[in-house]
Amino acid sequence: MKNSEMRTEMNKIVTLYHGSKSGICGDIAPVSRERCDFGKGFYMGTDRIQPLTLICNYPNPVIYTLSVDLSGLEIPDVKIGLQWALLVAYHRGKMASVKHSSIYQHIAKLSKDCDMIIGYIANDRMFVVLDRFFNGEITDLALINSLSALKLGKQYVALTEKACKKIKIIDAKNLSKDDLDKLKQESEEKRSKGIAMADEICRRYRRDGRFFDEILKAGEWNGKSYT
Repeated sequence: MKNSEMRTEMNKIVTLYHGSKSGICGDIAPVSRERCDFGKGFYMGTDRIQPLTLICNYPNPVIYTLSVDLSGLEIPDVKIGLQWALLVAYHRGKMASVKHSSIYQHIAKLSKDCDMIIGYIANDRMFVVLDRFFNGEITDLALINSLSALKLGKQYVALTEKACKKIKIIDAKNLSKDDLDKLKQESEEKRSKGIAMADEICRRYRRDGRFFDEILKAGEWNGKSYT
């Protein structure tokens, strides 16, 4: 792995946010679902609104403000681009058909033996576009330009117990019904605008770039990231 893709953050503390459907019970641990963007871990975001939109449809959600000490942790910072999209594909099981290829091995190594990973959020607006890419409906150039236009926030994912122990809860807030109703409306409005914007971009690039199956069939990582 290139040094630019792996780094150790020294003496750096960041404020992040985590949304829980009903509140955190016990110690913070890397126990999300397996098929998440960057694998099984504890997910946090830089934008307070993002986790809120994910939990606003549940009856007793809680939003947490966290202080995270990054010192002494091995952390790859995955830039926006094709490599990011393929990492999401890998963790969602979309690359299993090329398990023995060099492109698969390259992507698998990005988060291997790491304590935490930083990358852009595949939010509800991006889910639609990503699925279209994975299903062969749009090219990599259409996807990457959509990513750039949607201005996604970043997520920090604690993958190990070591990383989780460096996370402290600063504040926990229960959301009122009025808060939830407002968030639901804002979430749907942003989702609709984002999808419309992405649709326009995808039409613009429908004849340029490569499709997901073509990238996997090639089997080789060529270093393209479109960053």
